[in-house]
Amino acid sequence: MPDSVAPTRDRVVAIIPVGTLAGAKSRLGAVLDAEERLELTVDLARATITSAVASTGIEEALVVTPDDAVRRLAEELGARPLRQRDGGLNRGIDTGRAEAVAAGADAVLILPIDLPDVSTEAIDAVLATLDDPRRPLVAIVPDRHGRGTNALLLAPPDAIDTCFGGDSRAAHAAAAREAGAALVELDGPLTLDLDTPDDLLLAETILRPVDVG
Repeated sequence: MPDSVAPTRDRVVAIIPVGTLAGAKSRLGAVLDAEERLELTVDLARATITSAVASTGIEEALVVTPDDAVRRLAEELGARPLRQRDGGLNRGIDTGRAEAVAAGADAVLILPIDLPDVSTEAIDAVLATLDDPRRPLVAIVPDRHGRGTNALLLAPPDAIDTCFGGDSRAAHAAAAREAGAALVELDGPLTLDLDTPDDLLLAETILRPVDVG
């Protein structure tokens, strides 16, 4: 089988990076107090991990975090926690990718936890990109502003280096072109993330337990 032809079904590992809970979502401090932000972050982590674990297209979900409480939550929900010892989001993702490669993954889906409309169906829609036989393959779900990266699918797992932070959509697209990878950009529910009070207002109907008024 030529290298450019994908196997019948890719072995996909989800990598879910989660920072420390203390001080999480500080940019929402104008509308949510510390306790509300903590509750929101835990709820988002729970929804993301649960959705990834439930996807039949994902063989294993890895939760990379320096936070003991998040690792306990990951275990409770059926994911495998990995302790992040190095600082920075991209370093944590690299830890997850190394573990995924060691486990024989053909692809990784990098999924941050600040996506209020995350679901198994939304994840499966991103995984459907793997039907494209071209390799290497990079699929990006940008944020609603077209600047950030809300989900990143890489086949193989080391197709490009990750560039989360700042204008990461453009950085990931440039890295894909430089690597000669097939590049796919996707729309859908995962384009909404929670960074600002305006984002929180847009997500109001999804996050009913959270008072955004």
